[in-house]
Amino acid sequence: MTMTSQFYPEYDDNAAYGGNGYEGNDYGPIGAATPMYRPAVTAFGGGHGLAASLRAMRRITDRITAVVTVADNGGSSGRLREEFDCLPPGDLRQALAALCADDFVGRTWAQVMQSRFRGDGPLAGHAIGNLLIAGLWQELDDPVAGLDMVGQLLGTRGRVLPMSLMPLDITAEVVGLDPNRPDEMYSLTGQSTIAKTSAEVIEVHLDPPDPPASPSVLEAIETSDVLVLGPGSWFTSVMPHLLVPQIVEAIMDSDALKILTLNVAGADETNGFSPARHLEVLAEHEPRIRFDVVLADRSFARSDPHLGTFARNLGARIVEADLAMHDGSARHDPLRLASAYAEVMGVHIR
Repeated sequence: MTMTSQFYPEYDDNAAYGGNGYEGNDYGPIGAATPMYRPAVTAFGGGHGLAASLRAMRRITDRITAVVTVADNGGSSGRLREEFDCLPPGDLRQALAALCADDFVGRTWAQVMQSRFRGDGPLAGHAIGNLLIAGLWQELDDPVAGLDMVGQLLGTRGRVLPMSLMPLDITAEVVGLDPNRPDEMYSLTGQSTIAKTSAEVIEVHLDPPDPPASPSVLEAIETSDVLVLGPGSWFTSVMPHLLVPQIVEAIMDSDALKILTLNVAGADETNGFSPARHLEVLAEHEPRIRFDVVLADRSFARSDPHLGTFARNLGARIVEADLAMHDGSARHDPLRLASAYAEVMGVHIR
């Protein structure tokens, strides 16, 4: 892959890493698993789910591209987006923080990026990292160059890119919003509103529809050995990537290993959803999409006898592993997730 940003000098990945090593035999483990091999991975998502995936993935490789949704309209991101007509920086910030190193400097930068101003003044509630990103965007007038510069400053183990170069909105069709009219369909607009609704989400759309993908994202997909979608808020962090036609076409054209990582439980937007229902709504939104592996928490997967059938309909095999945090919360344990990713890819954890 050839990086084109001014903050990433051009280099030949294949020369630097001795070729991509990917054999593609029935999309099993990737090539010859050697301690030195590091696959090029593009991970799609947003928010806490993508951050968990990135914290896991950086233990396997530093050839990571995080592709992040750009539809957040709440909190600090929403305020900056409205005031400066810029991309919402919050999910991009979380991805950058997740890719910081595990040493003292990396952990300090991650904490600084995530910290918020206190008090009652105009800066109250703003994340420090959001202001840094928005400031660089204003100075450079280039969202990708600004994110690359922040990544260079933080020493991140990978690159963070926006899904699209234009801020987007999400609209959801839901039922059950009015208990007196449980079957009536309503429309909700805005990621922050949809993420908190108690109604059942039936369908989501992007506004504007069919937005163009960031060119750097398409380049990353084309040169990846592995593509990972999920985990995360299913309708507002995972699904939007499949509503960008150029991204879908690039994924379908790619020979990379394609992994769909399920959440460890149905929660928030998908409260009460079975694992199979997660796959079903994905296919309803983009019937052409296919995966090679559906990675699922063992307890969640075994609660649903239909999961295997729905996974096969997507062309995938099920890989079960203990992925949840030990405290019982509905979150992925990054170390467990890293181990599962490494096994699926046939590589070593660093």
